[in-house]
Amino acid sequence: MLRKHMEFRKQQDLDNILAWKLPEVLVLYGASGICGQDYEGSPVWYHIVRNLDLKGLFFSASKQDLLRSKYQSCERLMHQCEEQTQKLGKKVEKVTAIFDLEGLGLQHLWKPGVELAQEFLSALEANYPEFLKHIIVVRAPSLFAVAFNLVKSYLNEDTHRKVVLLGDNWKQELTKFISPDQLPMEFGGTMTDPDGNPKCLTKINYGGEVPRSYYLREQLRIQYEHRVTVGRGSSQQVENEILFPGCVLRWQFVSDGGDIGFGVFLKTKIGERQSAGEMTEVLASQRYNAHMVPEDGSLTCLKAGVYVLRFDNTYSLVHSKHISYTVEVLLPDQAFMEKVKF
Repeated sequence: MLRKHMEFRKQQDLDNILAWKLPEVLVLYGASGICGQDYEGSPVWYHIVRNLDLKGLFFSASKQDLLRSKYQSCERLMHQCEEQTQKLGKKVEKVTAIFDLEGLGLQHLWKPGVELAQEFLSALEANYPEFLKHIIVVRAPSLFAVAFNLVKSYLNEDTHRKVVLLGDNWKQELTKFISPDQLPMEFGGTMTDPDGNPKCLTKINYGGEVPRSYYLREQLRIQYEHRVTVGRGSSQQVENEILFPGCVLRWQFVSDGGDIGFGVFLKTKIGERQSAGEMTEVLASQRYNAHMVPEDGSLTCLKAGVYVLRFDNTYSLVHSKHISYTVEVLLPDQAFMEKVKF
């Protein structure tokens, strides 16, 4: 493990990463920050979800730069731990992380973004073991159970036990971990910026929509799992069984040969093919220019049943369409669903 870590440090140039200048777009829209210390002197690492523009960041910076920005934060936190060790005269080697999940939506479960989080968490566990003391989650919506299920396999059991999910009185509960004078007013403490701003914007970035002027490209190259041909004047149905409410159905597709109609339906009879008119429409069918721009989307399934993704080419009597697509069913974490009532 040590040899692998030394190779990782060499590959990422971690000994010099604090001097690395982040791309401007990550500085302005990174939606995270380091602010204050907990009662034991450990630095506090904030992650803000509400205004995190995942697609904007992916279109404006390389994946490697996105990962390196996280590694830089880890090294900066380690450096602060060393400073705290000298200052307090006791060993400080862990950090407290706060995840403010207010506004967490399906757009934050965009597949490239989730895969980046998974890759970072794998690197964190392998190269910064026992780095996190607490992972405190505040303002978590019901979708958190799905989001956590996507990443929990990349965390070991010890890290799982460090996740603390705070309820409605989360501001008061946070002061059990962090002194009010080390906690921004935005999070229930008394700390402000020098100008009195309660969000402590000089230390915490709250994100925002990335201006298109930062975009380096308009889309990502995606590897699709399936490919079908939808004949002229016909349609193609893709069935997905949802076993219980709360699951998220997610799709990505691109067409070749022209635009394609797409909609999502819930079957009313199991075991036999049904036409669109015989099923319950969940997502209204419309035509997408997927031959020009890849489409991606998702929905929370409120009922159990068989959901049908329908690619519609019935309006085209001349041209067949070739569809490349990926479909996933994202399951909520049952342990959290049973433990917490949202």
